[in-house]
Amino acid sequence: MRFFAAAFALFFATSATASPEFWQHEWPDTNFEKTSVGNWVEVISGGPPKDGIPALSDPSFMKAGQEMRIGGTEPVITVELGGHTPRAYPIRYLTWHEIVNDTVGGVPVAVTFCPLCNSALTFDRRVAGKVLTFGVSGKLRNSDMIMYDRETQSWWQQAMGEAIVGDLLGQELKQVASWMESWDEFKARNPEGLVMAEPAWPRPYGQNPYRRYDSSTKPFLYSGDPPPHDIPSLMRVVRVGDRAWPMDRLAREEAITEAGITLTWRSGQSSALDASSIAKGRDVGSVRVRDAEGRDLPHDLMFAFAFHAFWPEGQWMLGN
Repeated sequence: MRFFAAAFALFFATSATASPEFWQHEWPDTNFEKTSVGNWVEVISGGPPKDGIPALSDPSFMKAGQEMRIGGTEPVITVELGGHTPRAYPIRYLTWHEIVNDTVGGVPVAVTFCPLCNSALTFDRRVAGKVLTFGVSGKLRNSDMIMYDRETQSWWQQAMGEAIVGDLLGQELKQVASWMESWDEFKARNPEGLVMAEPAWPRPYGQNPYRRYDSSTKPFLYSGDPPPHDIPSLMRVVRVGDRAWPMDRLAREEAITEAGITLTWRSGQSSALDASSIAKGRDVGSVRVRDAEGRDLPHDLMFAFAFHAFWPEGQWMLGN
């Protein structure tokens, strides 16, 4: 697991990984001549090799009412797309797989979760006339997962949904509206909904290998600047475009309408990065983001350090 690879990864972060040539033996089919990475010191090994964290494809589903293993406050990523049956992707599985390649109502999607950034994003997998299938590279940049597509071996920054190395350099994935909420919330709203079934891999599903991570003061494998305004690095923020709303403000006010959108917060969702058992994690609440017509908007619920790393000129929505 990544925490046990810290010394190894930090050593290479300051030495061999300062140029793309270091990775070419592992990635012979990736075009490293095309890259937007300006500082290769930022790219390091997270510990596992390519596909060492196995992404999933074409998962099985079951009716929400049949699932008895998931704790009521456990987080799931909810995808409600085009009037099709809502689907829940439990974080207890994504913690160990990080990417699920699926198809919802004919739309190929990648449901992703980077534990080190708390970044849960869903993307349309169609790019430049191709349907891509994503895997986990085992590499991190600013502590965020670098994905790769199996078709061109290009590297993609998960937090941004953008190709940063390879033939598809500069291409951007279209983000699909999805959100994290508790399993109880999903079931109450979608009694006939579907939930991803437990994968057939030998993993301790329901356990959190990053115990107390979101209570720490420093991000794991991150050497960049801390966020401004004395915001803790591991404070969750709601990112919409290049704006970020700190979670403590949202939890205090519970509803915020500004910049043309409405954000709401309600208690009842466990942190996936707190207790050893995800179901016993402290309550961090659930967030929804909607436009003026009440439609769900694509957003992210990431740590403040990651927002600052990838959007250094971004706007912090601090209120009065």
